[in-house]
Amino acid sequence: MIPADFEDRVYEVVRQIPRGKVTTYGQIAYKIGFPKNARLVGATLKRSKRDKVTPCHRVVNAAGRLVPNWDEQRELLLSEGIQFKANGHVDLKTYFWQ
Repeated sequence: MIPADFEDRVYEVVRQIPRGKVTTYGQIAYKIGFPKNARLVGATLKRSKRDKVTPCHRVVNAAGRLVPNWDEQRELLLSEGIQFKANGHVDLKTYFWQ
């Protein structure tokens, strides 16, 4: 059962991601004790207000792919020094925060 404070837990982890690093939906789910709920983490972040306090742009999928239809995410990551592979994905070997 998903606890009432699930969203708060997600945002707490997202706020800890350092500048110049990214993490995945699955890693966030794992950190908050719900390792099989990466999609729920994604749904939670999709509803976020994308404010400057919660750096949702630092969350990518397990392949390093960005959020579809959120063009600003790439620009925000580039501004933090994150480089992209030829396929447009973040290189998780270099920039992954766990």
